[in-house]
Amino acid sequence: MNITLSQAEKAIATAKEKAQAIDTKMNIAIVDAGANLVAFARMDGAWLGSLDIAIKKAKTARYFDMNSGDIGGLSQPGGSLYNIEHSNNGLITFPGGIPIKNSKDEIIGAIGVSGSTVENDHTVAEAGAKAN
Repeated sequence: MNITLSQAEKAIATAKEKAQAIDTKMNIAIVDAGANLVAFARMDGAWLGSLDIAIKKAKTARYFDMNSGDIGGLSQPGGSLYNIEHSNNGLITFPGGIPIKNSKDEIIGAIGVSGSTVENDHTVAEAGAKAN
């Protein structure tokens, strides 16, 4: 089961609305169940350096089917996943990547958001992930 383009666009629109509501500019990436990019939006004025981060957050969330920030907690020195961020051509292990599920609670993709504090990134990603 994969996220459709229509669902991805809805997630991006919802995430953009949340970003505007908290007065921030974001890069927003949606990947499908195979971690392939389906849709991307860079809000006017969002950091260029966050393009890749948003995509990698989405891929990280899908590769491991958990929030990217949760992986960060496991990847600290001494943690069970220490240095995992160097795998898969680079992962992002701080908040802002969240799996997207369908109505049957199946993971169909993931969203990655970058452009502000990690708290804001997570808030915007969470809004987008709940759009469908």
